[in-house]
Amino acid sequence: MATSGKGKVAIIGSGLIGQSWAMIFVSAGYKVQLYDNQPEKVIGAVKSLDEQLNNLESKGILRGQLSAQQQSNLISGATSLSDCLQNAFWVQECVFEDVDLKRDIFTQLDNLVSDEAILASSTSFIPPSKFMENLKHRGNALVNHPVNPPYFAPLTELVPSPWTKPEIVSRAKKILFDVGSRPIVVKKEVPGFIINRIQDAIFAEAYNLIDDDVIDVDDLDAVMSEGLGMRYAFMGPWETAHLNANGMVEYFEKYAQGIHDVQSSFKPIQKMEGPTAKKIIDAMLTKVPMNQLAARRKWRDEMMIKLSQIKKGKQ
Repeated sequence: MATSGKGKVAIIGSGLIGQSWAMIFVSAGYKVQLYDNQPEKVIGAVKSLDEQLNNLESKGILRGQLSAQQQSNLISGATSLSDCLQNAFWVQECVFEDVDLKRDIFTQLDNLVSDEAILASSTSFIPPSKFMENLKHRGNALVNHPVNPPYFAPLTELVPSPWTKPEIVSRAKKILFDVGSRPIVVKKEVPGFIINRIQDAIFAEAYNLIDDDVIDVDDLDAVMSEGLGMRYAFMGPWETAHLNANGMVEYFEKYAQGIHDVQSSFKPIQKMEGPTAKKIIDAMLTKVPMNQLAARRKWRDEMMIKLSQIKKGKQ
């Protein structure tokens, strides 16, 4: 287990993703300091983190070996960006998905951090080269994009820019493993990285099947929640195929042509708007009205906790 003496993490942005990263790092004993350009948000975030950690402890699902109080004691707020970055070995940016804003934030970070600090962005789709190119510390900068909610879904994708030093990628990967995340490395920039590319491919066909009136919205969701998703919670598509046949050689021999024929029937990419989009919106509002979103998210998180316990061998 890491100790607070190993270093300090700076979180830029006090929203849900920033709070999740704070909880992940303190679970391994790191000191965490949060900064936001709206000081009242930092105060609220620190209070919220204390409540979240104690709630997790009361349910017996707190990560790490430290108590909720010990972890909470490692969290503080900063009143200035320079104070937040002082002595930080890892900086995690968690601001809005706006390339100009991120470029501005990283320019400020670049002027204040040490030469050894890792500069990481939580962006979910903006290529790092779009806002990291002109940094003097660009060799230390990369994207660290988690699955939401990060505290319960360990996967995070590391996306280096063309200038990120290989040793920084290796160091970041090791640190993330040490704090209980499951980092994957995207070898080169592609739009949407990996998580969103896979998700968007599912969205595309799911949308077209609704558009063609092949299936209704609720049954389409059941395909994932009661079918494919149940096995994908434990293994990826290639291992699934490997097990569904007598190995991958047989799988490709038997199904490659059929897969090709099905994929050849896919419709062109559509923009999700108009009558079909309204049909999906109406179905989701019926299933989860807007005033029930928070409760449904809480339920989702609790289910993910139970799943993670099963995956770790807990009963």
